[in-house]
Amino acid sequence: MAAHYRAVIEYDGTHFAGFQVQPNARTVQGELEAVLARLCGNRRVRVRGAGRSDAGVHAQGQVIDFFMAWEHADEKLWRALNALLPDDVAVRYLERAPDAFHPRYSAVSRVYRYTIWNDRVRSPVARHFALHEPRPLDAQAMHEGAQFLVGEHDFASFGRPTSGETTVRHLMRADVHRQGAWVYVELEANAFLYRMARRIVGTLLPVGWGEVDPPHVREVLMACQPHAAGPAVAPQGLCLVAVTYREHEEALAQILSREETRGTER
Repeated sequence: MAAHYRAVIEYDGTHFAGFQVQPNARTVQGELEAVLARLCGNRRVRVRGAGRSDAGVHAQGQVIDFFMAWEHADEKLWRALNALLPDDVAVRYLERAPDAFHPRYSAVSRVYRYTIWNDRVRSPVARHFALHEPRPLDAQAMHEGAQFLVGEHDFASFGRPTSGETTVRHLMRADVHRQGAWVYVELEANAFLYRMARRIVGTLLPVGWGEVDPPHVREVLMACQPHAAGPAVAPQGLCLVAVTYREHEEALAQILSREETRGTER
């Protein structure tokens, strides 16, 4: 009998066409399903994800689930997956899931972080994980502008939904802060529209340059017109950091720290 599993995965999206399976393209879902099929005698195992990241977008806390007949300990399945997956994908945590669990529809919120390398000289080491912005950025002004987006609003200016869905979303948190040359934009919402996070960052950049004042962000929001927002910034700076769930929120929040502790004990 197939058991229901959920897992937290991490991946470097540089060489992927995105998370979701696509014809004639390398995807995270495709790699996961190929390995799971190999582990269960070439029978197809469908993987579902909490979010569909674009090409070049990374994840530290993507949540997936799948149903699979496995006759061994769950720890052995976790080890087998990490042994067979390519170097740019890893399973950070694996456990049994309730039958009703769905990684997308059971989620309470998603947290994305966008990383900017704000220095006159580009960083070759950071080029796959951060946007290089050589012009000085006022991170505090960007943070002030981002606060106009917090709450439940129509985010039509910042992205589009799949067919027939509303553009109303609840942005629970928006934070912009600097650590040296690094500027981080962290956004937490119940759900995100297509390219919403990247277009929010694209709208905040002119605020950081001093070209517009922070209240300009409110004007963009209220316009509810796609042309009002800034362009979507490059995908490599975006990372899905975490997905939270009401019935399992505390445990999922502790996943990374538990795995780090486990690693030091080995």
